[in-house]
Amino acid sequence: MPRSLHLNLDWAWPEGILGLSAIDAGAWGPRLRFSAPDRLIEEFYREQGPRLAPFVLYGSGDFHHLTALWIRWQMESVVVVSFDNHPDWDLRPPRWCCGGWVNRALELPQVKKVVVWGCGNFETWWPAQVFGNRRAEDGGQLVLHAWADDRPLRERKRRGAIFRASWREEFERFVSELSGGSVYVTVDLDCLQASDAVTNWENGKFSLNDLAWALGKLRDGARMMGGDICGACSKPKYARWGQRFVSEMDHPKLPRPEMEQAQRINRAAVEKLWPILTSG
Repeated sequence: MPRSLHLNLDWAWPEGILGLSAIDAGAWGPRLRFSAPDRLIEEFYREQGPRLAPFVLYGSGDFHHLTALWIRWQMESVVVVSFDNHPDWDLRPPRWCCGGWVNRALELPQVKKVVVWGCGNFETWWPAQVFGNRRAEDGGQLVLHAWADDRPLRERKRRGAIFRASWREEFERFVSELSGGSVYVTVDLDCLQASDAVTNWENGKFSLNDLAWALGKLRDGARMMGGDICGACSKPKYARWGQRFVSEMDHPKLPRPEMEQAQRINRAAVEKLWPILTSG
């Protein structure tokens, strides 16, 4: 079984990316994009689960809920470390949705906790945070590290808030507290600034060098049991009218990118990040 593979759901990555073995799951893409019913998720996992590898490269962040399936593959307890511009902690239906996958991960017995780094969008803050899994955050099962540099002074004391000037020191403390333990690492490229990644969502504030540094710290200070990268850009295709409607309502209204340029930018990002994620 390969250590890593490319699961092609939406042709977000060119054929032969990183020299990875590829699984053509394009027929599943429209059915799973943004959200899917439980029945379909389980059918997909029964079909594709046995073919998985510890490290999976897949498409748009619209499929990030599938990370909760990849984690099922882990045979020991892990801390899930997510780099994402969004907290993905929404409790509202649909149950399997890219905006709420963290809750599905927290249901797994092998997940000790989920720690999200790089949240920069509005969902982490009042009033949108009322839809998030505050119970898990209050209980310590979920830790959100959200950028607070541009927030009002009264909000900068939010639990887990990070700042450009000091986030690396905070991250090093986090890695030290892992004490060499096992982690699963998921990267949504929308945590990167616009010059370093082109996605279907708003961009975050990490530079590519920031993210490479953080992955290197995890590689050196913890046991990387598995991981994935998603968040590339692809043309949305849906199988169900309701799925399309909710997705288009939820997505930010962004200009349509030039796909050849998007793939070139994203390829440069993954070529730098993938070897760090999967080595050691």
